[in-house]
Amino acid sequence: MSDFQHPRLARIYVDASRIADERGGAAHRARLVAGLSGRVIEVGAGNGRNFAHYPQAVTEVVAVEPDDTLRAHATRAAAAAPVPVTVVAGHSEALPEGPFDAAVCSLVLCSVPSPSRALAALAGVLRPGGQLRFYEHVRSANRVYGLLQDLITPAWKVMAGGCHPNRDTLAVIRRAGFAVEEADRFAFAPQSGIPPMAHVLGRARL
Repeated sequence: MSDFQHPRLARIYVDASRIADERGGAAHRARLVAGLSGRVIEVGAGNGRNFAHYPQAVTEVVAVEPDDTLRAHATRAAAAAPVPVTVVAGHSEALPEGPFDAAVCSLVLCSVPSPSRALAALAGVLRPGGQLRFYEHVRSANRVYGLLQDLITPAWKVMAGGCHPNRDTLAVIRRAGFAVEEADRFAFAPQSGIPPMAHVLGRARL
């Protein structure tokens, strides 16, 4: 777990995620989990900004977060959540035992060491026909902006805890055996002064 500790970045993320939610991110999070039910696993739960949006039909959320600083914030957020949330230490390739009815990935597949291995691990704990909900920033469909993302990725991933803004996450999801049912691509500037970043929000089924 020591490889996943970024305390300085985590403290920045806590403030940045609050600002992003105020600028529209909260609405994206609400869309991400709308209509879910049953037992849910959330991978890379961060500081728990999704927890407040889970619908009452969800019977349990098991939230996996490797970073100690973010996990402490997530534990506090879980206490105020409208559904039962258990926050556990772990990472994308070491998940709690299933089966789960749905999996939620929120701004995490860009930064895991291997999105293909992470999705394989999720497929292993989902029940047959289980849902994957995803909200990720991804490589832009605009050729010029996509090339710019390619150029900045080597430096960006060092500064941002392994984040790769140029990953083609939808393609990786499909290769992992998930059938994408909905994918809304949009540009979103999470903070004032930051250029709009390409995001995708959607759902898939195993």
